[in-house]
Amino acid sequence: MSSLLELCKQFTEGAASHLPSEHAIGKRLVCPEYSKSEQEVKTYPLINNDKLFLVCWNFTEGGQLLSTMKPSPLSFCYHGSFQHGDKTQLHTHDYLELAYIVEGKFSQRILGRDITFTKGDLYLIDKNCIHQDFLLDQPAVILFLGLSNDIFDEIMVEQISAKKMISFLQSALLKQKSLKQYLHFKPIGTVTTQMESHLISLLNELDLNDPGSRFICKGMLIRIFLLLSTRYEFSLSSEQRRTMNWFMFEEISDYIKDHYATVTIRDLVNTFHFQEDYFNRLIKDKTGLTYSGYVQQIRLSAAEHMLFHTQKSIDDIIETVGYRNKGYFYKIFTEKYGATPSVLRRSHT
Repeated sequence: MSSLLELCKQFTEGAASHLPSEHAIGKRLVCPEYSKSEQEVKTYPLINNDKLFLVCWNFTEGGQLLSTMKPSPLSFCYHGSFQHGDKTQLHTHDYLELAYIVEGKFSQRILGRDITFTKGDLYLIDKNCIHQDFLLDQPAVILFLGLSNDIFDEIMVEQISAKKMISFLQSALLKQKSLKQYLHFKPIGTVTTQMESHLISLLNELDLNDPGSRFICKGMLIRIFLLLSTRYEFSLSSEQRRTMNWFMFEEISDYIKDHYATVTIRDLVNTFHFQEDYFNRLIKDKTGLTYSGYVQQIRLSAAEHMLFHTQKSIDDIIETVGYRNKGYFYKIFTEKYGATPSVLRRSHT
């Protein structure tokens, strides 16, 4: 399967029709600055039931820009030439823009502030946010996703039933977006591979654009925003960050309590997608215990409950709470409760 970079170059370099810079479609995709004060309003370009479109910019050596849009009734590639320091006209959208830096670097002036994004970064710009793009004289590939307000709202609604930690992050995202009008996402760990896999699927569906594509694209967008909410750094206030950490701890704690007999730290990594040391740091911060100490505490509490509230034998209880070494269980149980399980059970009757 082609990489995302290869696919972007394929779509921008191999399209059926090459359009010159003066073509109307080209001016729609890239409008060089013609006024320091005027502002363009870019309206949603698609009709019918399409709620998502994608524009790819492929900057080559010497200030050449190749660009295309999916879906489009015409397979095309726009050609334009630009000088170092050229910018697009100041503009806003009546839709949201989510961009991914496939290769190189890319800069924008957003609300008067110059921001540089690097390979693997994403950014989300709210509708009506004034910005302009710096046109490059060096190789870079940028993907822009245009999201109608309808599909963005649908994606957020789909996530209402998600875990509270996810829901919190998404509400924080929406709050920050409304305050700053843009969000800058930086990848954590190796998430870029997963994100690019989703973007490849999305780009191929937008290129296919058959009757089922819009449903598949919506599902891919939900996956993309789920990754953004959990595997990317984005700006939160210190209060929001503290609240997020508590929600994260509660989610992890609930998971451990539901799987205490068999849980491993690798299970947490696979479920929550953080590095192992993150769980130790978070649990230590909230409980004063290490991960293994916290699991042990939950197992012993479960064993104590079974001693007092069930007729299970002590051997069955030991096995149920996840211990195979009876001697070790007796040691840690006695250290915690000051008595063996049988003595503690008799004292309770």
